[in-house]
Amino acid sequence: MYNNVTYEFIRCDDEVLTYMSAGDHVLEVMGYTEHGLTHSTIVAGWANDILEAFGYSEKECELAKIAGFLHDIGNAINRVNHAQSGALMAYDILTRLKMDPVDISNIIAAIGNHDESTGIPTSPVSAALMIADKSDVRRSRVRSSDQASFDIHDRVNYAVEHARLFVDGNEKTVTLSLNIDTNIAAKIDYFEIFLSRMLMCRKAASYLGATFILYMNESRMI
Repeated sequence: MYNNVTYEFIRCDDEVLTYMSAGDHVLEVMGYTEHGLTHSTIVAGWANDILEAFGYSEKECELAKIAGFLHDIGNAINRVNHAQSGALMAYDILTRLKMDPVDISNIIAAIGNHDESTGIPTSPVSAALMIADKSDVRRSRVRSSDQASFDIHDRVNYAVEHARLFVDGNEKTVTLSLNIDTNIAAKIDYFEIFLSRMLMCRKAASYLGATFILYMNESRMI
């Protein structure tokens, strides 16, 4: 008999929380922005919101939340190939919890394909995870306030004062609206490091039959 594993159960599981904390620590040592519980919770919520607005089933929304929460767990091993190693870790955890293999396969495919260097949308769950993950750009992800120590990733994230994701089920649009302090980073800096991520968002939105739109300081960019 398979268990009905829920997002609320996963986000409180001690094993999950241990690996996620370890992964965020690895990235902190490597000098990366925050990839811990805050990021994972935001991604889980946005992935759910996207599918919910587009009329997908409650089950698919729940799977999107679980995939969103677990997507960076592979960083506990290494940043390199973290999508694939994370998918394998999620497989072990969800199998231990006796989740339905059909649901596990949906989640691990989403996790294994969320990185822009190798990933493609394979399902609504996968597409929603891609958009949610790549849209989480914000000042609070930067671990230091010492701007003299920033690399371009830190500078661009720190420049983003507010980031909002709007999903319009009727118009079939997903809109990322950013308020950027251009005294810290120019708009072109964002595209210099995040162009591949925005292209992934466009591809993922297209998979859902939608359009991805990016606004910066109330000006439409894509």
